[in-house]
Amino acid sequence: MAAVTTGSITLCCKSTLASRLACWWVLACCLLGWSAFAHAGKAELTALHVERDDAGVFLTAQVGFTLSPVVEDALTKGIPIHFVAEAEVMRERWYWYDRAVATAHRYMRVSYQPLTRRWRLNTSADPLVSTGLGVSLSQGYDSLEEVMAAVQRVGRWKVADTEDIAGSGRHVLRFRFRLDVGQLPRALQLGSAGQSDWAVSVERRIDLTQEPGQ
Repeated sequence: MAAVTTGSITLCCKSTLASRLACWWVLACCLLGWSAFAHAGKAELTALHVERDDAGVFLTAQVGFTLSPVVEDALTKGIPIHFVAEAEVMRERWYWYDRAVATAHRYMRVSYQPLTRRWRLNTSADPLVSTGLGVSLSQGYDSLEEVMAAVQRVGRWKVADTEDIAGSGRHVLRFRFRLDVGQLPRALQLGSAGQSDWAVSVERRIDLTQEPGQ
């Protein structure tokens, strides 16, 4: 009887240990999955620099984010995804609202071409709509990683002329980068409302009067 009892206890202990290990494994997988989900779509500015010279005001930025699986799935199914970079130079006025002295936009459309298995990026200063791309710069890429690296990098972008910030006063530059859900098909617009999968946005303000090299 003692031997049987001992064997029963050993088997029970092994079963309990296995159950606990299985629970810890499931919990670890859930935490890893949640971590990936939490970081997907979260954008941050990893670099932002402004230069001023006789030709105007130029902005260089690097935006870091990871597309959620939902957005990647939409892209591979042939649905273009739009991104917008916006820059606005404001002159601060103590007696009234700040006045916008210059604005600039960069519209980007990322699409996948199944026949060629290539990715395409169209960039324009004017909105890119589904009815026509208008006058835009078109570039091809071999992978999603390559095309997204181009989207996330803004190199020496002219956002204002020198005369726009001439004279006294404090000037502030507001930079914003976002995924434009307004360009999605109507069904996806309704489905993406309030969902973090599509929430890619970052914003920063820079005091131009304190920027070096001006």
